[in-house]
Amino acid sequence: MPSLTKDSRARSPYWICCYTSSTGQRLKKSTKVTIKPFRGEKRNDGSPKTASDKRAEAWEVCLSIERAENHARNGTLTEQQAKKIVSEILERTTGEPMHNYKMRDWLNYWLDMKEQVRAGKTMDRYRQVIRDFIESLGKRSDLVLAHITSKDVLVYRDSIIKANKTARTANLSVKVVSAAFNAAVRQHIIESNPATALESLRVRAEERGTFAANQVTKLLGAAEGDWRGAILLGYYTGARLSDVANMRWEAIDWGTKTIRFTPSKTRKPVTVPLHPQLERELLKNAGIGKAPMFPSLAGKGTGGRFGLSGRFAAIMNKARIEGKRMRASGERTLSSLSFHSLRHSFNSAMANAGIAQEIRQKLTGHTSAEMNKVYTHHELEPLRAAVAAIPSLKF
Repeated sequence: MPSLTKDSRARSPYWICCYTSSTGQRLKKSTKVTIKPFRGEKRNDGSPKTASDKRAEAWEVCLSIERAENHARNGTLTEQQAKKIVSEILERTTGEPMHNYKMRDWLNYWLDMKEQVRAGKTMDRYRQVIRDFIESLGKRSDLVLAHITSKDVLVYRDSIIKANKTARTANLSVKVVSAAFNAAVRQHIIESNPATALESLRVRAEERGTFAANQVTKLLGAAEGDWRGAILLGYYTGARLSDVANMRWEAIDWGTKTIRFTPSKTRKPVTVPLHPQLERELLKNAGIGKAPMFPSLAGKGTGGRFGLSGRFAAIMNKARIEGKRMRASGERTLSSLSFHSLRHSFNSAMANAGIAQEIRQKLTGHTSAEMNKVYTHHELEPLRAAVAAIPSLKF
């Protein structure tokens, strides 16, 4: 018969279970149930837990330990039986059963969670990555999460490279899969993330296309109407095409000479000091309030030949700028240069000027909670100096 005891030297805050092992030995094991309830710890009905409640929880754990040893002694302790015992302990002590998600089910559940916080285009990419990963797993997608290994993730990444896609695409896809595993770790469904065992593939320079300053000048010369200001805004703020196209004048604070906007991808506010050249250009046609900065671009889609991306490609063609061709899916090839390359150029120009990575991350919105704050004048100074380090264009 099992029993409960306390550490005679009061070194442990937990109840200790005394039980008989499968080999007949009398052993002690911590139940990991505290003797006293935590401050604010409550029962399922909302009333405060008492020391008696904690002892009852510890007793349930102790009985289950003894039961598992009895199964082991009789040769009837299977993996399924062990999981059942642990699940019963969890449900009796917390009111919640243990979740043994299959890989396929967890990935779909994770997508549902992400749907609430990610923009539509990002979710489209997530869904495609998860579909491809499940396909790569095959029958293993019906295993519980704990049985998925780093080898499974490696096989998936190798399949991306074999499909003639770039190392950058492979890294981004693994990053999405890794995020799903991280969520499972945070919820204590698995102990570790198998994707973290893989080091990122080396990305060739041409995969991350950037525009040289003289190329941006050529783009401005070939651009007409709102596109001229849009290109400058992308180059001097690192904003993505959809965010530039839908930027409103209220985003600019002329007093502090900053632009503050919330990227549609991350939904975390970003504050960027205005580069002197960008400020001068915007002041030429300054508007107010919710009026769009670039009316002819606002509300337009980015995809397709006649979308904003296609129209920017036409400006590149007119300026006689062409990036290296890279294979995408199937027989399609893509240019290493696009409007997004202005974002890389923004980051690269600051890196070339010796600006620290931490500052560059703040300006490109690659940090998390910190981007939700409003910077003081003192905090803005290093950001302002970083943007000012980007050379002005000659046009």
